[in-house]
Amino acid sequence: MFYQAALFETDRKMILVKIAEAEKAILNRVKELFVSKTEHMEEDQVLDDALYALRALRNCVAPEVGAALYWESSNES
Repeated sequence: MFYQAALFETDRKMILVKIAEAEKAILNRVKELFVSKTEHMEEDQVLDDALYALRALRNCVAPEVGAALYWESSNES
């Protein structure tokens, strides 16, 4: 639901908020799956693809913001 809301948001003032909400929801699901003992390779791939799409959307909407976030996250230790 958050993912679709981010993809179809038309208000440029809200799109980064919607993207962040979708990323948070996806990452929460990734954490749930991490501790799960069931097979979930397909869902892992779908979630990974969704995160990639959200990052691409962020870079299209606000390239300077997306680049800064990528740089910060890649330099965290």
